[in-house]
Amino acid sequence: MNSRLLMTLQVVVPPPQKLGAVPYGTRVIAPISGGSFEGPRLRGKVLPGGCDWILVRPDGVFELDLRITLEADDGALIYMTSFGLRHGPPEVLAALARGESVDPSKYYFRTTPRFETGAPQYAYLNRLLAVASGDRRAGGPIYTIEEIL
Repeated sequence: MNSRLLMTLQVVVPPPQKLGAVPYGTRVIAPISGGSFEGPRLRGKVLPGGCDWILVRPDGVFELDLRITLEADDGALIYMTSFGLRHGPPEVLAALARGESVDPSKYYFRTTPRFETGAPQYAYLNRLLAVASGDRRAGGPIYTIEEIL
C-alpha cells in the first residue's frame, strides 16, 4: 500500500476539561483554540471551536475523537473528523501528561482523519482515506497525515 503526505496539522489545545470517571473510563474534553496545517496541495489555519473528546479506557488506552474546522488560505472551509488511539508504557504516558517532550517512537499515536468540504478545489478530500501519526506536545499535538493511494 502506498501513501503520500497530505498535510502536517498542528492544533493548539488550552487546558482540558476533566469530567472524571464515566461509565466507560475517564472523560476529558480538550477544546481546540487554533492551529495550522500545510501540505503540498493545501494550507491554512484551524478555526477555534473544535474539540477532542478523549476517553481514557480502563486498560490505559486513550480513545481520541477530534472534530475541527480547517480554513484554507483561499477561504474554503473543510470539516475534519479523526478517530484514533494513543497508548504506551506508563512512564511515557506520565511524561506526556506532565507536558514533557517525548520521542513519538516511544508510544503509539495513530488516527484516521476524514474530510468533508463543499469547495470544488478540495473535493478530492471527500473521496480519500488517510492515516495520521501523532506527536503529543505540551501545547497540542502535531499530526503527520498521509493520504492512502
